[in-house]
Amino acid sequence: MTSVPNRIIIGSIALLAGCMVGPDYSRPTAPDAPAFKELAGWKPAHPIDAIDRGSWWSVYYDPVLDRLEAQVSVNNQTVRQAEAAYRAASAEVGVARASLFPLIGLGAGATRQQTGISGLSTSSGLRGGSTTVTRSSFNIEPTASWDADVWGKIKRQVESSTAAAQVSAADLANALLSAQLSVATYYVELRGADAVQDLLRRTVAEYQRSLTIATNQYSAGTAARLDVLTAQTQLEGARAQLINAGVARAQYEHALAVLTGQPPSALSIPPGPLASDVPIPPAAIPSALLERRPDIAAAERVMAQQNALIGVQQAAYYPDVSLSALSGYAGTPLASLVQFSNRVWSLGAAANQTLFSFGARPAGVAAAEANYDAAVAAYRQSVLVAFQQVEDDLSTSRILQEQAAVQARAVQYAQQAVRIATNEYRAGTVAYTAVVIAQAAELADEQSELSVRVQRLQSSVGLIGALGGGWSATDLVQAEQITDANPLYP
Repeated sequence: MTSVPNRIIIGSIALLAGCMVGPDYSRPTAPDAPAFKELAGWKPAHPIDAIDRGSWWSVYYDPVLDRLEAQVSVNNQTVRQAEAAYRAASAEVGVARASLFPLIGLGAGATRQQTGISGLSTSSGLRGGSTTVTRSSFNIEPTASWDADVWGKIKRQVESSTAAAQVSAADLANALLSAQLSVATYYVELRGADAVQDLLRRTVAEYQRSLTIATNQYSAGTAARLDVLTAQTQLEGARAQLINAGVARAQYEHALAVLTGQPPSALSIPPGPLASDVPIPPAAIPSALLERRPDIAAAERVMAQQNALIGVQQAAYYPDVSLSALSGYAGTPLASLVQFSNRVWSLGAAANQTLFSFGARPAGVAAAEANYDAAVAAYRQSVLVAFQQVEDDLSTSRILQEQAAVQARAVQYAQQAVRIATNEYRAGTVAYTAVVIAQAAELADEQSELSVRVQRLQSSVGLIGALGGGWSATDLVQAEQITDANPLYP
């Protein structure tokens, strides 16, 4: 039965073990704004009410994009690297937690020893010279040692490791979102290249008709040979542009293959249309970004990690307390080893205190505090950058929407100019240069219109990414959910 003094000692140690030096974490304030400036007075042409928390790209209603995005979380190597880093960080939490418990071991040994003994009497009464005695001894001893976490140093290390694992989890979410955004962006570029190729094919066909008109006019004697040569030059230039457009498309397809974890030779995407509708997600309020972006969540968890490390450094001012125990059996012979007369045990306690560190301890605390301050600054900067990215994409979407409307009118006027110039050339009232100039302006305006459409879709993808892609801080793994590979110690 445990004596009263022993119970007092054990209770005191347990009480002290609940102490934790260092500051408890409280999330610092972050920059805030009442609303996004670029959203005022602007209504998106094709707003969407909500983003799917998982498949945010579904707002584009493209089955090919859906299939590509589905492969990112499985095959993208950057994402898999981040996932492995998270598993490693989670295992480190298990390592830190294990330090809270005693180390239990088992020792066993056998010794066979021979000693010499001199001056022994014989049965005849004569004293002999010497003889040897051989003995065997055995021992089996369970051991236990425990570094008592009196000042909470180990708990702060566990707290830091847990926050570090959450940082890694947020980094994983950010890596996945970044890869998904890259796939969507490259896919828009690829469809933009398809649209450019389609435009150039139509342009080649139009220029071929113009060459036929010029040839007929020349055959009829109403046009010069120069008109035919000019039409041929224009036609071959358009054909060259059509061939060159394949370079960009091939590169976008190769990039999509790598992002989805495939060699470029394994992925072929048939030509398809460029989306005409540009969905714009609701921007809500700026403060919501703190809960919707994984990079901000990662920065916030870094602050918690660095805050815990302050306590680890402050614990160096206090003594380290360790307990040890041994209980077992030692003796001979082996057959009767485990009996009360052979029982051995020991208990021990030790405390170590550094008396003079020559400034190492205060310097360690100062460094930890400085690292925490740096983490706070990085967190606030990440919030400001998030605000900037949303404002940039909002302004880009608004301005490009206005440009698209103007550019569409420019294309209409350019198409009318080509029809009029062609008819007047047939009638012989204008030179062929008027047709060339009108067609060149038409092609340039149509290419600009396609470029604006691609930019608008890219801005839409960028805005969804800037808003977190449907991710939420509630998706971040909680401290109690982080486990290592050992099922005995969750």
